[in-house]
Amino acid sequence: MTEHVDVVIVGAGISGISAAWHLQDRCPGKSFLILERRENLGGTWDLFKYPGIRSDSDMFTLGFRFKPWTSEKSIADGPSIMSYLKDTVREYGIDKHIRFRNRVLRAEWSSADNLWTVRVEADGEQKDITCSFLFACSGYYNYDEGYSPQFPGSDEFTGTIVHPQHWPEDLDYTGKRIVVIGSGATAVTLIPALANSGAEHVTMLQRSPTYIGSLPDVDPFAVRMNKLLPAKPAYVANRWKSIVFQSMQYRLARRFPNFMRKQLMTMAKRRLPEGYDVNKHFGPSYRVWDERLCLAPNGDLFRTIRKGRAEVVTDTIERFTATGIQLASGHELAADIIVTATGLNLQLFGGAEIAMDGNTLDLNTTMAYKGMMLSGVPNMAFTIGYTNASWTLKADLVSEFVCRVLNYMDANGYDRVAPSQPSADIEERPLMDFTPGYVLRALDRLPKAGSRAPWRLKQNYLLDLRLIRHGKVADDALSFTKNRVAVGV
Repeated sequence: MTEHVDVVIVGAGISGISAAWHLQDRCPGKSFLILERRENLGGTWDLFKYPGIRSDSDMFTLGFRFKPWTSEKSIADGPSIMSYLKDTVREYGIDKHIRFRNRVLRAEWSSADNLWTVRVEADGEQKDITCSFLFACSGYYNYDEGYSPQFPGSDEFTGTIVHPQHWPEDLDYTGKRIVVIGSGATAVTLIPALANSGAEHVTMLQRSPTYIGSLPDVDPFAVRMNKLLPAKPAYVANRWKSIVFQSMQYRLARRFPNFMRKQLMTMAKRRLPEGYDVNKHFGPSYRVWDERLCLAPNGDLFRTIRKGRAEVVTDTIERFTATGIQLASGHELAADIIVTATGLNLQLFGGAEIAMDGNTLDLNTTMAYKGMMLSGVPNMAFTIGYTNASWTLKADLVSEFVCRVLNYMDANGYDRVAPSQPSADIEERPLMDFTPGYVLRALDRLPKAGSRAPWRLKQNYLLDLRLIRHGKVADDALSFTKNRVAVGV
């Protein structure tokens, strides 16, 4: 007989752990399991192994609301984050619900049976699991393949080419000349780590610059609160200080972009050598927060440049050579190792095929309700975190809302819920108010957002508290119905 549970959660990263905790806490009568394709939990934090891997959000908000982050260090390294996640699943018994090496290939909704059938590949064999509700918590990028453009001459290069998503743990870069292609969060993290742990010299090669801010990795406010208050009130104070700071910073940047640009450029200038061309190398043409603001804890990137251990080159690549990279300017960068920190390939639902009644769903024809459910698709939700704040803030809100929906359905005898089709006066907008390359490359494969709530979210946690946590479940955009409940599956 096919196994049946009330809820299938896809993914055992931050989003999946949040979903599981909330189900246990708010829907204790629901059966659930977590399907994780990898051999370990943690998602991003288990996948990436490159030197210096760390959070680029503070841990008071990247950590769970229900599991306080107690360290004063607000910017944490990857191993510390993994330890925190493992402690969380063990403490709350979530680990008993995780099935590793279970890759979801396809999920199909049956209107006749009023359930989802999830096709899973485990240890080379395929099987089906049915569920009444499907909760996709698998992030938004392809874990198998990072984005790496085809560079002319790459087959001629005699050194090593590495993508950070697939970093060889035995890679020896001691005494090596390294060129890191890219200027995003990964490059900003990698360069100080490589330069200060044995590399001869590191060059960040960028086609265009990125805004980079600097914050202390140990939050002075948290240090004071931890001394003045008991543990729980201190955590609440630290968390809300971070939430308010993030929100104010983002709103200020969007409303006064020139002011915020000046502040970031001044910060960089003070930390770089005198006479450094800050505008060329750290002054993007886009507005602050059109792309995610990168973080250099304690100004480590700037300090590494000032000490001469790393440099930034802003140019375009003409081709790879046997010994490095030929630039359009005519200059050649010598390299023993080239790191292509060129981004991600965006992919929803872990690449699984989503179908309804025998027909594959084209995600681009749907619109996202509150950024978490798809128009016309029953009994399914998904988690995509914030792009301007910590992922977990949104993940916890989505988990809360799904539990509210499930409890509302049980209390009123409903067994199906789906966002209605948006009215004709709702204009289509991109799902993510965010313009990095990996999003732009995938717009034709993503669901749409709408021009107004609840089809549009404003990337604002404080507003989402009202809309998602405190807003009523049964609004005009959600359709609840009573159908034949699958029994004895």
